[in-house]
Formats: sequence, structure tokens, C-alpha cells
Amino acid sequence: MDSKKIRKSIGRFLGWIGLVACSLIIKIIPACYLYGFAKGVGFLGYYFAAGQRRVALESLNIAFGRDKTIQEKEKIAKDCFVFMAKSAIELLFLIDRPSLLRERVEIAGRENLDNALSKGRGVILVSAHFGNFPLLLARLGLAGYPVTAVMRPMRDVRAEKFFLAKRGRFDIKIIHTQPRNTCVNSILEALRNNEIIFILMDQNFGTNGIFVDFFGRKAATATGPVVFARRIKAEILPCFITRREDNTEKIIFEPSLQLEEGRNSQETVFINTQKLTGIIESYIRKYPAEWSWIHRRWKTVGR
Repeated sequence: MDSKKIRKSIGRFLGWIGLVACSLIIKIIPACYLYGFAKGVGFLGYYFAAGQRRVALESLNIAFGRDKTIQEKEKIAKDCFVFMAKSAIELLFLIDRPSLLRERVEIAGRENLDNALSKGRGVILVSAHFGNFPLLLARLGLAGYPVTAVMRPMRDVRAEKFFLAKRGRFDIKIIHTQPRNTCVNSILEALRNNEIIFILMDQNFGTNGIFVDFFGRKAATATGPVVFARRIKAEILPCFITRREDNTEKIIFEPSLQLEEGRNSQETVFINTQKLTGIIESYIRKYPAEWSWIHRRWKTVGR
């Protein structure tokens, strides 16, 4: 095993230890200190996770360039780490307290979701690594919606099993992105059963994606939501979860995306993938600290 793999293995082990430790701490810590504890964890993460901090600052520089000062970008990065810590710790806290979860997470624009489901052709929820999106899934499951999330398998098997057991309490299903054929067939089956498919659309999609503008720079982006919607006439609904100052949260369902037709299939996919990416960007610009800047979104060079 080379040194890079060793470092990754050590990092995953430490992450697992941190997950177990936080799970134990939140069982004994008074609820009024929960977010103060999370803030401390976030600050420690910012100062000690040098690699992730560097990626966050590089990503912020790509996105905002001269539009924001160095100090403004550093503040967003710090707040991002704090928000991620808050999301992780409150998820562990609230997922075992469904009545409190229901009370602290508001659903806005619910009529948009219900109207989309009434069409009977399935709904594709398009979101991003933005806010506490796992809590969004838990809240929808608690509200009785048939939700299936499309996700990459977690690199740490222990963490995967831990969260799988938690999600199971809310009847949240998971479709892994690999193997590809199984993933595609499972998505189509769920949509034909008028279920909800939740897809995060903000990660670098490598050479398998198409390049659309994201903060003024080409980014490799997945086309799945648009392709699936065109294939079986499913509804596409952008949705996000935002944090309030008092740490309660709000799920926002945008109206269904009206697909715009291009001159051919390829152009149609491009136009609508760009529209969805633009909606994601608009939320990030409005709430910059709530997006996960530690991902190399522009890693694949655009054409």
C-alpha cells in the first residue's frame, strides 16, 4: 500500500472515530449547548484540516475572483466548516428525535411537490451539497413521501452501515451510482411508480458529463435529471434546505422546471442542464457558506 492510500485509510479511521465520539457526546450534552459544541468542532476542522481548507479557498477564488476580498472568502470558508459541523451534529441529534425534527424543519412550497406528484409520472428532486441535505431527506420521509436518494457509496463501510440504519427509520431508500445499469434501471422503476428521486447535481462529473457555466467557468455536470425527465415525462423540482439564524431550517421547493426544447436532443439536454445549474448557483450566491466548498467542482477542465 502506497503512502497516499495509507493517509486515506488513516483519515477514514479518524473520521469514523470522530463520528462515534460525536454520537456519544450528543447523548449527554444538553441541547442548549449543541450548536456551540458544533461551532467549536467546525473551527477546529478549519484550522487542522489543511487540505480541505486549501481546496475551499481555491474554490472560492475560482467562483468569486475579485468580486470578494480575501477576508470575505476566508470568512465564507470558516463559516462553511462551521455549517458542515452543525449539519453533521444536528443530524445525529435530530434523527433519533422525530417529533423535534418535525418541529425544527419547515417545509415551504410543499404545494409544488404535491402538484408534481399528482401528475403520476414521478418527481426528480434536484439539489446540491447545500445545507443539511440529509436532514431534508429525513424530514420528507417523516412527512410520508416516498423518497429514494441517488448517491455514491461512502468510502468508509462502517459509516455507510451507520447511516443506512438511521435512514431506514424514515423509509428513505438509496440507489448507488454504481453499477451504472443497475442505477439507471432502479431510477426508472421508481419514477414509473410515481416515487421521488433525489439527485445531487453539483459534483464534478468528469468526462461523462457535459460542460455548462458555473460561476462563469465551465464545469463537468451530470445530465441524468434532464435525460430521465425527457424519457418518461417525470417532473423536475429544484429543492434546497437553508439554515436560519436560530438554527431552525427551511426546505424550499421551487416550481417544476419547464423543459425548454432545443434544435435537437443534445441541445435540449444542454439548455436544461444549464438552467438547473443556474438555479443551484443562485442559491449558493445567496447563501455562500451553506455550500460545500471542499469539493473540486472544476477539477475536469472544460472545453
